[in-house]
Amino acid sequence: MSVHKEIKKITTNTLQAMKQRGEKIAMLTGYDYSMATILDDAGIDVVLVGDSASNVMAGHETTLPITLDQMIYHASSVVRAVNRALVVVDLPFGSYQGNSKEALNSSIRIMKESGAHAVKMEGGLEIAESVSRILAAGIPVMGHLGLTPQSIYKFGTYTVRAKEEAEADKLREDAIKLQELGCFSIVLEKIPAKLAQEVSQSLSIPTIGIGAGQYCDGQVLVIHDMLGINKGFRPRFLRQYASLYDVMNEAIQAYIKDVKAKDFPSEKEQY
Repeated sequence: MSVHKEIKKITTNTLQAMKQRGEKIAMLTGYDYSMATILDDAGIDVVLVGDSASNVMAGHETTLPITLDQMIYHASSVVRAVNRALVVVDLPFGSYQGNSKEALNSSIRIMKESGAHAVKMEGGLEIAESVSRILAAGIPVMGHLGLTPQSIYKFGTYTVRAKEEAEADKLREDAIKLQELGCFSIVLEKIPAKLAQEVSQSLSIPTIGIGAGQYCDGQVLVIHDMLGINKGFRPRFLRQYASLYDVMNEAIQAYIKDVKAKDFPSEKEQY
């Protein structure tokens, strides 16, 4: 019997047990009540309330503009829908980089005001103090290494990270450090599959990959990307499971046509 099927409520311990049994973890992003209801009913293990809401929900070019208040709004909407999945919330840019006290306050606000189960933050050694402080307050932390989208202006590009040995070494060190500090899991984004395999095997905590190959302990995608609601975003790591943009577009066009033709509403559809 898989852990996934026998568990009524997913916790950070569940993810640990899944890694130990060699059972992969399925994670997707969610930002609103309706979508989160579908995700939870489908049996997803983890819902990530990602700062990617900045892109897919608000139309910003990067994840940087989204605020802590907006993240709490999205997280609250998701938590109200979810009965089984673990809900993890991104700490948005500017809500933790300044100092560890600010990081703790931001995390406390997310947990208290949204009812989420954990926070996620980008970075390694440079955020060690913040991670420690948040964990000391009893708040679970998920790490995020590799391509860290909040640092996009530093990188200048969304290409694969850690191809050079120096950056790969730092990522290995950062992963061990995050585990030592007490993170329950680490997202590895857009790094070579071989490096992701090496890091995953060196850790006792689960890794969740996005563009990091098949050897991670789990996978995550942005829901709008994998459902094909977004048009034109087709990186190599994305598998599109539906083409909802076309389905929705056709439905809306059919509605417009029926309204214009005075076909909707019909006599059956009025009081």
